[in-house]
Amino acid sequence: MSDLPANAFGDGENGVLALSVLNAMQNPVILVNEKGFIAFANWQAEAFFGASASHLARYKISTFIPFGSPLLALIDQVRERRAPVNEYRVDLSSPRLGQEKLVDIYVAPVGNDFGSVVIVLQERTMADKIDRQLTSRAAARSVTGLASMLAHEIKNPLSGIRGAAQLLETSVGDDDRALTRLICDETDRIVSLVDRMEVFSDERPIDRIPINIHSVLDHVKALAYAGFARNIKITEDYDPSLPLVFANRDQLVQVFLNLVKNAAEAIGDNPDGEIRLTTAYRPGIRLSVAGTKEKISLPLEFCVHDNGGGIAPDLVPHLFDPFITTKTNGSGLGLALVAKIIGAHGGIVECDSQNQKTTFRVLMPASKPNARNADGKTKTGSDI
Repeated sequence: MSDLPANAFGDGENGVLALSVLNAMQNPVILVNEKGFIAFANWQAEAFFGASASHLARYKISTFIPFGSPLLALIDQVRERRAPVNEYRVDLSSPRLGQEKLVDIYVAPVGNDFGSVVIVLQERTMADKIDRQLTSRAAARSVTGLASMLAHEIKNPLSGIRGAAQLLETSVGDDDRALTRLICDETDRIVSLVDRMEVFSDERPIDRIPINIHSVLDHVKALAYAGFARNIKITEDYDPSLPLVFANRDQLVQVFLNLVKNAAEAIGDNPDGEIRLTTAYRPGIRLSVAGTKEKISLPLEFCVHDNGGGIAPDLVPHLFDPFITTKTNGSGLGLALVAKIIGAHGGIVECDSQNQKTTFRVLMPASKPNARNADGKTKTGSDI
């Protein structure tokens, strides 16, 4: 909390209330005096700059932002014109602040105090990630139509090709039998790919109940230890007071098993590799429902972290698009399916990757009392 006295915002209870309001805001707010020093920073500003308000107050604002940043010019402009200004999509990324510090900036003069300005920062990161997520959902819908077409137009001819190869296998010599087996194996591989794509065309209502996400993550951890992650350290950092999530248990297992498997493959044989599963309650993220004025809150955050080396920055925005993969033999459908499942549950999934660490973050709505399933029946916690 800032060391600035409450009476700077008014006397008595009014000053305390003003200070409380500023600290309750979800956006970083700072006050810069006429000499360029940071006179006040709310809690969100402390988190944004990675320093306490008392530490920030020792330095000028120019110390904490990139050299030549447009923010400095905006401050000068406000002081000259004595009028507020806005600037959109300003990049404040730096070694001090970290990557992906893209913000919208509002700068305004403070009362009659010449030279002092208030700065409000609106981080663009989450908004842009949600936009990418909605784009990924549209891409997944295009795969839905493609999957339906492939199932009809490709699988039937493939079954004929495989049958013919099996008949040939009985009448050819040992040298040619390897070729007929190759035909069968490759047709089976194509059929398997088409079967995976058919999942995208399944638009049936999801059978959902209120469930404890920690039981899902514990099950995924047990499966991982029994197979692909037996030699990798997996740790948890759970919020035990987390509300239930209204979801399909099997589909959530599929989602997090896919994410944990990707993390294990990224770590490989690294002896210091670690996968960390975390859950938290994060109020503030809300999505508009298409065609209505309703907004859905997504307070439940479930994360899969790994230190497997990270993902190329140019690939991160497209990770959830179909057929995008970094694996030699990958189909690029795993994360697209993850996005489809979470989207069908009313949530979003996004990825952060920097400093050789990767985090896949799933945001979902909490279960409401007397939530109803696809069949119209009421489901409660006792149905788990």
